[in-house]
This record gives sequence, C-alpha cells and structure tokens, in this order.
Amino acid sequence: MKRICIALLLLIASNAAFAQLKNNVTKSKITFEIKNLGIKTGGTIGSMQADVNFDPAKLDASKIDAVADITTINTDNNTRDGHLKGENYFDVAKYPKITMSSVSFKKKGGNAYVGQFNITIKDKTKLVELPFTYTDAGSAIFLKGSFKINRRDFGIGGSSLTLANEATIFVEAETTK
Repeated sequence: MKRICIALLLLIASNAAFAQLKNNVTKSKITFEIKNLGIKTGGTIGSMQADVNFDPAKLDASKIDAVADITTINTDNNTRDGHLKGENYFDVAKYPKITMSSVSFKKKGGNAYVGQFNITIKDKTKLVELPFTYTDAGSAIFLKGSFKINRRDFGIGGSSLTLANEATIFVEAETTK
C-alpha cells in the first residue's frame, strides 16, 4: 500500500509539473523515421505542448520547453503501435512524456538557427543539436527542424538486430507571438 501511495504521489507531481508549462503552440506536427529490416518506416506523435520564447535578437535570453505525449504515437499499424507503447520500446505506462528543453541557440544565417536541447526519454537525458528555421509571419511564428537520435541511448527497442539505431525526428510548430 505504501508503494502505491508513493507511486500515486509521483504521478500527481509529474502531472503538475507538465500542467505548469505555458502552451503557446497553436499547431504542431511531429513525425519520425527509422529503418526496420532495412525498410524506412515511421509515424507521428499526435500531441505536443510547448512554451516558445524565441527572439532572434536575444538568443541568450531565448528559451523553448516542449512536452510530447508519447501515448499518441501512431504508425497506422495498431500492432506496431502496441509494441512501441510497450516496455521494450517507450513504456508509455511508466514514461508517457518526452521532454525537450533548450540549452543554447546560434544563428547559422538568414532564418536558419541551431539549438542545443536536452531531450529526455524514459528518464534518460541526452544533449541533441536541432537545426531549425524561424519564420515570423506577423501574428504567428513558424519553427521547422529535424534531428537524429540513437534509440539505444534511451533504451528504446532493446537489442533488436532488425531495427536501425538511428531515428530522425521532424518537428514543426506554429506559435503565437
């Protein structure tokens, strides 16, 4: 009973932390690609919230924090989705969220930037580089970029010999100003 109470308290605390995220994203799209048996396959993550405070004139003061709900993963194959949500992959019962938090930004030229982000999947955090474009459309801002991760760094997919180690994640977001 004591373990159940502790687990319940941890769940409530983690949900409260996610609820404090100011969501100024009006539209988002997260897709991913990975090779399985040498064939490129992929899917989407249907839900993301983010607090985007990005100012090209003040890169040192800019900050982006995002939370993706991995329970919304969809590959258009219910059996595969079930595997991905299971313990050997994302273990959504225990780790329903993926988080990203910016560390720094650099301008690459024009509307191109690169951000350093801490990404946390299954309680494992790694620093990733995310090149992206920033487009100011007056009342909205559009961000679009992609990055690669090694699934083994996060304990996803175990020691599968048929699944490639590298996955590419594509992120698009529209935010209010």
